Amino acid sequence: MDDLRANLRTLRDRIASVLAQAGRPPESVRLVAVTKTHPPAVVEAAVAAGLRDLGENYVEEALAKMAVVAPQAGVRWHMIGHLQSRKAKSAAAAGFDLIHSVDSIRLGEKLSAAAQVLGRRQAVLLECNVSGEASKAGFAASSPALVDELLPELERLVAMPGLTVRGLMTMAPIVSRAEEARPYFARLRALREVLAARVPGAEWVELSMGMTDDFEAAILEGATLIRIGRAIFGARA
Repeated sequence: MDDLRANLRTLRDRIASVLAQAGRPPESVRLVAVTKTHPPAVVEAAVAAGLRDLGENYVEEALAKMAVVAPQAGVRWHMIGHLQSRKAKSAAAAGFDLIHSVDSIRLGEKLSAAAQVLGRRQAVLLECNVSGEASKAGFAASSPALVDELLPELERLVAMPGLTVRGLMTMAPIVSRAEEARPYFARLRALREVLAARVPGAEWVELSMGMTDDFEAAILEGATLIRIGRAIFGARA
């Protein structure tokens, strides 16, 4: 618990420093603590330390942890991992405040249908592959030509009655220095600007980008959500 609090203080100092460098206010970035693979006791410790946005990769693991955190704690749960379309119904029922990883029309349709059955709209981000890496999930958006091809699909997603599209998510390539990831974050920010102008109907307010090794570069390029695990909890077992 002491290590977690110390790590969190150090991390918050780093976030504050880069926000000041970028001329951005503290409230412009939310820290999503990635609790995947950590046991429920660690989640309880994270909440006690003041963390309120928690990110999970798997629906079943998230449900087990949601069960130990009292609703009055004010925790917001984020689905940040790849979500198979066959898990869309259970993801919608789980009550995630935000699903970061909508990466296909099929997944969007399944989530929208499941949310409508529940009588609500599911807030989502559209995962975009801005690096062009074959290993990365997401809508192909690494060039202006690909973005043009992508627009009709994104328009369909924005129009789905069970979804509220709030912005975009990406994962940068693994790099040796955080600064090397910055061009990819700049691409996602530029893509959001294009979509805000050309695809009305969505909010386009969120940019989920940046993790332990590159979050400072992401903040400099406009990240509104950073997904941090190791810098808070240490290496996963």
